[in-house]
Amino acid sequence: MPKQRKKSDLPTKVCATCGLPFTWRKKWEKVWDEVKYCSDRCRRSKGKI
Repeated sequence: MPKQRKKSDLPTKVCATCGLPFTWRKKWEKVWDEVKYCSDRCRRSKGKI
């Protein structure tokens, strides 16, 4: 079993829409390099801001 990481050790990115930082999530494990938005709401409103 792999060693668990502390939440503070997880990678972070800045949301392309709202500009707020967000951290890595397990569901983004395979596509982390492609993730640009912190939430579905930001992804949907990417052209409005």
